[in-house]
Amino acid sequence: MSLKSLALIENWPVPTAATGVVRADGTVLGTHGPVTHRFPLASVTKPLAAYAVLVAYEEGAIELDEPAGPDGSTVRHLLAHTSGLAFDEHRVQSAPGERRLYSNAGFEQLGDHVAKATEIPFGEYLRQAVLEPLGMTSTSLEGSPAKDAVSTVDDLLRFAAEVQAPRLLDPRTVAEAMTVQYPGTKGVLPGYGHQNPNDWGLGFEIRNAKSPHWTGAASSPRTFGHFGQSGTFLWIDPDAGVACAALTDRAFGPWAAEAWPPLTDAVLTELRG
Repeated sequence: MSLKSLALIENWPVPTAATGVVRADGTVLGTHGPVTHRFPLASVTKPLAAYAVLVAYEEGAIELDEPAGPDGSTVRHLLAHTSGLAFDEHRVQSAPGERRLYSNAGFEQLGDHVAKATEIPFGEYLRQAVLEPLGMTSTSLEGSPAKDAVSTVDDLLRFAAEVQAPRLLDPRTVAEAMTVQYPGTKGVLPGYGHQNPNDWGLGFEIRNAKSPHWTGAASSPRTFGHFGQSGTFLWIDPDAGVACAALTDRAFGPWAAEAWPPLTDAVLTELRG
């Protein structure tokens, strides 16, 4: 089966783009573009990093509710962007659990916390815990667990199949990751403005009723995932039973806000048809 809707990326105003759709059983329903080309993921790094953090939790190296980050904050707060840390600075802007302050600094402190607990540098821990077992041989993290991974559509589809039908983690842990943490918390969704509530799971953003949003009008409220400032996204729609990744080499901007939702709607419509 090849999804005709994926050809829409040919109309995107970007030098290079690749996309693909995968089911929970790992069946790739279609791809378009250079799926083995390595792109910087920017913040699509965060779901990969979060998955490694959850492996560390299941291995007993850390607890979700143990102290991490600023005073009063926990691993859970850091994963859910409620630690109170600023966006890109290691300074506190609010009390833990009070506001959804999207924070790269928070993910960097998470990486440090796991590295200290496991005595393995975080990039190496991610490789051993997630990338290697899933055969994600073209993915690497050299730098910040918030934004410095490089990957391919092929590899992200392997990851998306895992999240839909977990083998590395207990399915209950993944269900928790896609469940709203600290419900009712408001905040800014980068690129899309103030959202009330600004729902988030453990390292994954949750669509719910957010508007505007980078997914589509046809996306179920349970859709979760992440997008990146390098012009990248990964969403998983549990109601549709599929996930979609798209990687480009043009920074996120108005072009993406215009181009991404129609692709998502076309994919979901074609699958339902």
